[in-house]
Amino acid sequence: MKREAGRHRGKILTELVPVKEFYLAEDYHQKHRLRSDSELFRELHIMYPANRDLVNSTAAARINGYLDGYGTLADLEKELPGFGLSPAVGKELTDIVKRREGRSGCIVRR
Repeated sequence: MKREAGRHRGKILTELVPVKEFYLAEDYHQKHRLRSDSELFRELHIMYPANRDLVNSTAAARINGYLDGYGTLADLEKELPGFGLSPAVGKELTDIVKRREGRSGCIVRR
């Protein structure tokens, strides 16, 4: 909080307290970016028909991250075979990341 207060003028009034209980967001909030890509979501929903399995899937989390701008094309190319996607949907994901990296001035989050 001290670091952030130094970056902003004035005091930070937010109270920090330990978490006693954690609640997952509603299903429609889980993997939100992934859900907005119908082809990717359809394929992952076939692989993980139960929502809890989709939410808990590392592959779905990683794909959701790539769709949201986290990770590089090189990272994706290393991981892609482990996601279990069809070649067509894997290409779609790769194309999305390529377009993002190809934009001038685009910052790739890591």
